[in-house]
Amino acid sequence: LTDLCFPLLIILLLHPGTLVDAGLGKVVVRDAHSNAYFLTGLNWNRLSTIRLKHVTVGPAGLWGVGINNKVHKYVAGTFKPSTGLSMLQVDAGHDQVVGVSPSSIAYCLNSRITLSYRGVGSLSWRSLSRRLKYSSCGPLGCWGVDTNDRVLFTQNVKPSTCSPSGWRMLPGSLTMIEVGTDGRVFGVNKQGNVYERTGISTARPFGLNWVHIPMCMAMRHVSYDLGKPWVVSKSGLIMHCSS
Repeated sequence: LTDLCFPLLIILLLHPGTLVDAGLGKVVVRDAHSNAYFLTGLNWNRLSTIRLKHVTVGPAGLWGVGINNKVHKYVAGTFKPSTGLSMLQVDAGHDQVVGVSPSSIAYCLNSRITLSYRGVGSLSWRSLSRRLKYSSCGPLGCWGVDTNDRVLFTQNVKPSTCSPSGWRMLPGSLTMIEVGTDGRVFGVNKQGNVYERTGISTARPFGLNWVHIPMCMAMRHVSYDLGKPWVVSKSGLIMHCSS
């Protein structure tokens, strides 16, 4: 990656962005007023009138968390609320959905539930036996950040079962972390610096090192899809970066 970083489109001049998520060629954002948008060409289209504190898109579909912490799935043109556990953050970057509850416990929805859910009935979450504030999964495992900004990794969370395994604590300090559908891992620390985890392979799925990616300003959120990192600056600019 180079240090070239340029604005793609400011989501709304009066409503700066707070997060961005990309997966399978799709990009969604949330603005400071809890509105969710979907990128079509160079235009942001509002997804729903439902206010969300988090939104995510990927192989498991398009999901969000309402301001009341209820989990929603986007079905037939609208977000359908679910019953079951409340969440603060969810991630649909792999075939399962993972999330973090208000009590900072990480949970997982298996791939059968995520693909079949149509907005009716309760979602059956399985605990991943770890306290986290942010989680994200990819093809080689799941990553998380705990309430002390420590980085953790677990390898064997199978999408079909959500069976938890042991967590490995890794060097580094991040406020959030995202895994691309191809397994690349990016994160942001409290100073607004963006990092990529290098050396990830099937033999070493937790990688080797964190490499700083120079940016033109401090960032608050990062996502990655199809060779492009997407970032939100602390001032609310939505950008994508060259690779």
